Amino acid sequence: MKKEKKIAYVTGGMGGIGTAICRKLYSLDYVVIAGCGPNRDFNSWLTVQREGGYDFLHSVGNGSDWESTQTAFERVRETIGDVDILVNNAGITRDNLALRMKEEDWTDVLDVNLKAGFLLSKACLRGMMKNRQGRIINISSVVGSTGNPGHANYASTKAGMDGFTKSLAR
Repeated sequence: MKKEKKIAYVTGGMGGIGTAICRKLYSLDYVVIAGCGPNRDFNSWLTVQREGGYDFLHSVGNGSDWESTQTAFERVRETIGDVDILVNNAGITRDNLALRMKEEDWTDVLDVNLKAGFLLSKACLRGMMKNRQGRIINISSVVGSTGNPGHANYASTKAGMDGFTKSLAR
């Protein structure tokens, strides 16, 4: 059975950049799933979007946890099908000079900005390969190339995402 519309999954879909990406994909006639973390008030966001004419789905999970990621994508597969486009957009900052940075701040940023991108991509790849099509779009930053004082953790994740993207594309 062929799907009527292609499916796009946008991590961090309820933030500023994520919302813009969701809206653009919706305007291109995709079924759009906005991914968010477990602490996000997704009902309020969905209400605002519906009032603006956007009918998004949502998916709640922890992208840096494999079990949570697998569960989220199994639900999507079972209810509407394989994801055709994954946009790895989720990201956080915990800015501080490296000398003062807490290990927890380092780890949290790496988990959300880099590890989640890997796990989410892994969760989609089998379906994309089976269907012989699919796209993974990884959102990065110029800071991954230039660095920035107080952004050692963030810059490291964006440089890592650049390398991950190039490796995955080959």
